[in-house]
Amino acid sequence: MNNRKIRNYPKLFKRIGYHFSDIELFEHALTHRSVSGSHNNERLEFLGDSILGMIIAEELYQRFETAKEGELTRLRSRIVRGKTLAEIGKELELGEFLKLGGGELKSGGHRRESTLSDTVESIIGAIYLEAGLDTCRTVVLGLFESRLNALDLTNLQKDPKTRLQEFLQSRKQPVPDYQIIATSGEAHAQTFEIECQIDTLPKKIKGIGSSRRAAEQQAAAKALAKLGVE
Repeated sequence: MNNRKIRNYPKLFKRIGYHFSDIELFEHALTHRSVSGSHNNERLEFLGDSILGMIIAEELYQRFETAKEGELTRLRSRIVRGKTLAEIGKELELGEFLKLGGGELKSGGHRRESTLSDTVESIIGAIYLEAGLDTCRTVVLGLFESRLNALDLTNLQKDPKTRLQEFLQSRKQPVPDYQIIATSGEAHAQTFEIECQIDTLPKKIKGIGSSRRAAEQQAAAKALAKLGVE
């Protein structure tokens, strides 16, 4: 990482809301698995994902005292999903600081949502290791404040897969069958294509996404439209 980026760390720390004392730990959090011969940030990402989920779950529990377990789960999924984390990564302008392998850099990895999302989680994990849970909680709630404030129990929509399954079960019909029919791309940036089979529809519904879950959600949304479900 060049000196220009190192000199810009204070600005990045200000955006994050935390100043790292251990620069090596911070750079570890920025290191993508495409960098050969280096410790990458996957373990920090694993840690950060768990801590983020716990902090957000606790905050939602405190904020929404009348919410049921299912509602809290759906609220949490809105906050900690990859798209939201990637948006925060873009707001922090993390892309220019990422440590990427040559191929990943050339393919635009510094802009890839999955990479930005993973890096946000790895930074959260690193903050926890350096400063502990209380400081980590303060940083996380600061990063997610506007999104937490925008949450509302009214019009809380279930995800398409859940809605489709509940719709079919309410009519005593078999649940959907999702099958992967193709995958493409590198291991760290795959595209999944799936088919969703529903007994009451004459044709299988296709879905495409950057993960199996995303592809299934797209197929479920299309199936709901075919079934005329709002």
